[in-house]
Amino acid sequence: MKIRVGMGFDVHELEAGRNFYLGGMPLPDAPKGAVGHSDADVLIHAICDALLGAANLRDIGFHFSNTDNRWKNMDSTFFLKEVTRLVHEKGWRIGNVDCTICLEKPKVNPHIPAMKKILAPLMDITEDDVSIKATTNEKLGYVGREEGVCAYAVALIQKE
Repeated sequence: MKIRVGMGFDVHELEAGRNFYLGGMPLPDAPKGAVGHSDADVLIHAICDALLGAANLRDIGFHFSNTDNRWKNMDSTFFLKEVTRLVHEKGWRIGNVDCTICLEKPKVNPHIPAMKKILAPLMDITEDDVSIKATTNEKLGYVGREEGVCAYAVALIQKE
């Protein structure tokens, strides 16, 4: 069996008065929302980059440019479905993803089970194959000042 790993990272500015999407779902208790061309779902964007990197398929910006109006306000679950299709087309299957979200508010942990229910089927894997962790930045930097949110993801893909 052949395996590969990929790493993804994404960051978005936070702004009051915007909806906040994370892991394919809105977080209604968020005081600010992420700014971006699409729905600015930082977690899904990091996962997409990890999967694309593992499969040597460039990055999310190459496939879904933020200058292309087709992707304006797009639900990022669409991107993850398409990335999964691209990975499968190259003969790879997703083994697992491990993610970390860096955000001061709101608390992410109560939402993790619902995010896993959304993300796992988009990647044709089980919820047990999706690890999502959350941390604050201990009030340091742009995350600590609640100016932005970032996410990291690592993905393992495999083929016979």
